[in-house]
Amino acid sequence: MKKFLYRSILFLFVFSQLSYLFLAELPKIQLTAHAAGNLTSASATLSNSRLSFYGRVNGTHSAGDTTIALDASGNPDNSTNHLFPNDTVSVGPNGNFTVGSVIDSLNFALSAGLTVGASDQDAVYSTQSGALAVTFTITNDIPANGYVLVTIPDPAANGNDGAPDTAATPDINGFDLNSMATSDIATTGGTGCVWSTETLTAGSGSGHKYKVLTTSACTAGAITVTFDGASKDLVNPAPPTAHSQGTADTYTIVVDTYDGDPDSGGQIIDYANVKVAPIEGVLVSATVDESLSFTVAGITADSGSYCGVTRTAATPDTTAYSIPWGTIPSVYAAATHNTEQQLTVSTNALSGYKVYIEENDQMGRNGNVCTGATPSAGDFTFSAGTCIRDTLCAAGACSHTTSADWTDMATYVGFGYSLEDQSGTDAQFEYDDSGTWQAKTPADQEAPETRSDSNAEIMTSGVPVSGSSVFACYRIAIGGTQPAGYYYNKIKYTAVATF
Repeated sequence: MKKFLYRSILFLFVFSQLSYLFLAELPKIQLTAHAAGNLTSASATLSNSRLSFYGRVNGTHSAGDTTIALDASGNPDNSTNHLFPNDTVSVGPNGNFTVGSVIDSLNFALSAGLTVGASDQDAVYSTQSGALAVTFTITNDIPANGYVLVTIPDPAANGNDGAPDTAATPDINGFDLNSMATSDIATTGGTGCVWSTETLTAGSGSGHKYKVLTTSACTAGAITVTFDGASKDLVNPAPPTAHSQGTADTYTIVVDTYDGDPDSGGQIIDYANVKVAPIEGVLVSATVDESLSFTVAGITADSGSYCGVTRTAATPDTTAYSIPWGTIPSVYAAATHNTEQQLTVSTNALSGYKVYIEENDQMGRNGNVCTGATPSAGDFTFSAGTCIRDTLCAAGACSHTTSADWTDMATYVGFGYSLEDQSGTDAQFEYDDSGTWQAKTPADQEAPETRSDSNAEIMTSGVPVSGSSVFACYRIAIGGTQPAGYYYNKIKYTAVATF
């Protein structure tokens, strides 16, 4: 037993020594595993994250039709929910039309009629495009003659025709390259990088691939690859047929750095998978009611200057609905023969407004008719009527469209008006534009004269206004032989906004 134990120990000792010698003489084999570290701070940003629209025509449509009906089932988009006014849309063979309005959930109107007809189930699509910026920071150096490769998800077919693409799920769907070229892509950044040769290859299910060479080593820093053409951008996917509106579809963009040409044996150094998630846009709409406010206010102050004339206690007070001259002396006096109203306008009309003035007739005695624009004899006889005429202002006569300087009230009797801006600059003319008291007469409906004649308006603006205001300054003068009596006419203001 002792001999057996001794021999066993001796055998193990000798074997262990031989094993050591044998293993010590084995050739040294170095096993190298390439460490593909993740790129850091990797992101992808779409300047327009809105999904493209893709539906189908319901029924046959003829050339000239403006109302388009959509098919309601089995399509990426089965309603007009994601079709907005002013979207550019293609309807069958008709491209580059504009959505004028959305009528309801299945019908929309074009701004112009179809050029040619569209058949039932023809595609209706609206592309959404924008810049894509892919940014990342390298973990390991990219050596000289290394590459950056960006792979963008694409559909299995028709991924470079400029139309949005769709599939059953996002995994087999993607962006349309839209015939972009390397000139539409820019690579910038990275410490030491010298970006050189670029290659862009449209995919057919394996991704659109953009690779760019650096002729000098990149040793650190953030790198950005921007897809942003002057006239072409990537076309965002349309929803997959299994899409739920309001839920984003996620697409993966792959970024790799290589130590050589990826297509010629180059090895991956770093990588990152970044996500973009296009989703439906949100149409924010509101209706603003059209507004027009026009007020006429009387003037009762016993002081202050209006159209260059100072009011006193003797000046007639006006109201919003009357200009009561009272008993008029035949000798003109500024304080008693002038008075005013204030006109104020506010409107949100995009093209502004005009305020017109007109009278039913010249001031007739007891309201009699003053036939024609001028007296048939003297200063106050109008055929069978007796009137206080509309003034001529001066030798170069004024009218409802032309102003003249009215300063000689003894020679040029009658009724007229002038204007002064109180707030804003909307008076059609002002009393001191080119004289002491430039005046016009209201458009005389009986004459007949028309309030809308060129330059007949008293206030005007081509834009919306708030609280624009003028003083309408009235003047009256009579001769010593004006027959006694009660004279009157009716002034009417009309404010017209252009929305």
